[in-house]
Amino acid sequence: MSDKRVLITGAAGYVGRLLGEALATRMDVVGVDIAQREAAFPIFQMDICDAALAELMRAERITHVVHLASVMASGRDRAREYRIDVDGTRNVLDACIAAGVGHLTLTSSGAAYGYHADNPAWLTEDLPLRGNPEFAYSDHKRLVEEMLADYRQKHPQLRQLIFRPCSIIGATTNSKISDLFTGSSILDPGGHNSPFVFIWDEDVVGAIEHGVVEDASGIYNLAGDGALTPAEIARLLHKPLRRPPVWLVKMLLGISYGLRLGNVQPAQVMFLQYRPVLLNTRLKSELGYRPRKTSAEAFAYFAKNVLDVDIDAGSARVTHADPIVKEVAGGQTV
Repeated sequence: MSDKRVLITGAAGYVGRLLGEALATRMDVVGVDIAQREAAFPIFQMDICDAALAELMRAERITHVVHLASVMASGRDRAREYRIDVDGTRNVLDACIAAGVGHLTLTSSGAAYGYHADNPAWLTEDLPLRGNPEFAYSDHKRLVEEMLADYRQKHPQLRQLIFRPCSIIGATTNSKISDLFTGSSILDPGGHNSPFVFIWDEDVVGAIEHGVVEDASGIYNLAGDGALTPAEIARLLHKPLRRPPVWLVKMLLGISYGLRLGNVQPAQVMFLQYRPVLLNTRLKSELGYRPRKTSAEAFAYFAKNVLDVDIDAGSARVTHADPIVKEVAGGQTV
């Protein structure tokens, strides 16, 4: 058993529980979460903004923190989302420093790059983080990463490992991402055919576990090899591809939001128009973690277990992206 002692925030969540159970076989693990759930490791019920977080870290003699707690879906209470995402992260950082924690792993998001029409075909870690003010989750992840950069300068004793995951899917995924594929058709507003990059949930756990065990630091896109366009996904799922004009989608979202039938605002249609497509070269070459499933294989696994659709992952190729990938990544398969 390792002498590392790990605290996971958001430990009762989807990834938190999977990660805690994996790490608990190798080292001492505790978690914190506002929800109280049974798990294979102790989870303390605590708000990540609680000033007592540092005391808990000291009491448990924590050496490594994995910060997963975040608001994944944008709602109507932006102040609450900011408090959890930004203020909560600041409290976790301050607690780590006060308690003498030496290593922090944090899951940011590919959304920190932002959903922009001029995004490169493949995004690498050295590109600027622009976020989107209209999309709280994206904007807050950008702000969090700016905060992390500041803390790296002021507190170099706290080593940082930052992951920017793409769309996480697995056998039990139930999220806004999975909802995009459970309907009767696949939506592609304006016909942009912007690709999706997927990461298997067990690869998310595997990459974080690898980073903790190796005391790794740095910033890494967390994505499977390759990408799937909406057209490719529609073909694989045997569903029609709908390409309504963007103005119509915005109008319908505006009506839905105004009547409080949904929480998605019209400007957030950019989520489907200009998706950040993450290149994982640094993850493999520098961190030394190779995802066990490609984007296509992860999606096929999700489709079989969640949608009850059998997909031949080997037939899923985004052929239009091949020349770009060969130029940028030396021939990474997509």
